[in-house]
Amino acid sequence: MRLTESFRLALQNIRSSKARAFLTMLGIIIGIAAVMVIIGIGNGMEGYMRSMFQDLGTNTLTVTMTGTGTSREVSVDDMYEIVEDNATFFSGLSPTVTMRSTVKVGSETLSSTSTTGVGEGYFNIKGYKLEQGRGLSYVDMANRGQVCIVGNYIDDVWFSGQSVGQTLRLGGSKFTVIGVMEQQEDEMDEGGSDDVVFLPYSTAARLSGQGTPSTYTILLTDEDLTSVASDVLEQELYTRLRSDDAYRVTSMSTVLNMMTEMINVVITVLAVIAGISLVVGGVGIMNIMLVSVTERTREIGIRKALGAKERYILSQFVIEAAVISAIGGAIGIIMGFGLSSVATVVISTMLEVEMTVTPTIQSILIAFGGSAAIGIVFGYLPARKAALLNPIDALRYD
Repeated sequence: MRLTESFRLALQNIRSSKARAFLTMLGIIIGIAAVMVIIGIGNGMEGYMRSMFQDLGTNTLTVTMTGTGTSREVSVDDMYEIVEDNATFFSGLSPTVTMRSTVKVGSETLSSTSTTGVGEGYFNIKGYKLEQGRGLSYVDMANRGQVCIVGNYIDDVWFSGQSVGQTLRLGGSKFTVIGVMEQQEDEMDEGGSDDVVFLPYSTAARLSGQGTPSTYTILLTDEDLTSVASDVLEQELYTRLRSDDAYRVTSMSTVLNMMTEMINVVITVLAVIAGISLVVGGVGIMNIMLVSVTERTREIGIRKALGAKERYILSQFVIEAAVISAIGGAIGIIMGFGLSSVATVVISTMLEVEMTVTPTIQSILIAFGGSAAIGIVFGYLPARKAALLNPIDALRYD
């Protein structure tokens, strides 16, 4: 018997009992759809995390001076020297000083505004651009200038778009606005990425009483060199400080990879749990095929009496089980795409995050191939039972 004939007979038998065939496919449909949605959520979470970390800078290293276990210090000039001496790995540096000073515009206090002291290269490192005015310069750092750059939210809400040249107060000191950042978020909110003030790190260190900055942001020449660059930086710091406890080097890329691995583990476990329904669906296929063999015992007897070989009977029932499972897999894939679209809308609406549930082509191929394989595996036992029927006993079956 040719394969095309076996497929035709399989489709004919499925059409003759549509309801039973659909109920048989249901476990496969639900399993495939569930696996696709779960993997899609995992991909969406990974993409969202990557986007979030790219905003923080996956091409940067952050150095925090803890000062533990040593009386030695690393100055700002020392850090610039390290960057210059290792230009193969590092292309930029900015000291950063986080402040908790109160920001005032006139008589109004901006309680949610974040204030950070940075170097002249900070905007280039972070990829920020200016909408108005100029950026911070080396002269501002050297003179501890009382100048600042404000976010678009401050410019729009508190200065009506005309903040350059205006003044605000930080910790009681008057600062002149010299620049305005481009808008960072689609919707500007109080306390968001556009509600910020940047000033020279030297000025911030003086106002906060820190003296020497304890945090540095370093731009890498190549994100792929993160691991090697981190080792080089740690070696340079150790040479100067003679203590592993005196500093901490953090890579956003490394943190991202760790979190991605954790997400993948969780998603894999959930996908395996969802995949159990595929096994349940396979058991359902085996059960219905056993019933089908019993119902078609006389048919099998007639076919064998007419000369049909065991392998033909075996292949017919295996193909029928595989077709049922494959059709269920195809329906499950369509349902998986539909549920993924619904999940994207629900997540975006309820959690207010830009995350897209996107099943991968690999997961779709695995799901479809797995569904067909389940049909073959669980359909083999009933098919073998049919193939081994004695034609005389089969013809006598009522």
